Amino acid sequence: MKTLGLFLLGIVAGLAFVLNVGPIIALAITGAIALVSYHYWRKSQSMFAKVFWMSILIISVIGSISNIGAFIGIIALIGVYYVYRKWKDRKANPNVLSNDPFTNFERQWNEMTK
Repeated sequence: MKTLGLFLLGIVAGLAFVLNVGPIIALAITGAIALVSYHYWRKSQSMFAKVFWMSILIISVIGSISNIGAFIGIIALIGVYYVYRKWKDRKANPNVLSNDPFTNFERQWNEMTK
């Protein structure tokens, strides 16, 4: 049942990420514009240049904040990564204890003698 839950969570998170790739790209572009305009605002000498770069900065920050779909897509990407790690850990280390006492003893003995 846990495998089914992981599978469904992976499908939903993957679809949410794929549907929000466009807003994530738009967020990256507006974020880059905001960083560049902040850099040039700090370096500018004249008042006109400072006003120009600050207005570009404000517009790009508002554009970045209004991109709520990108934030949902980033959370979905984190969910996909979580499912991938859990699925990989489940395959590599199945924590299934058998009823045979010798199997558990041998595993514990190997852990102690490392």
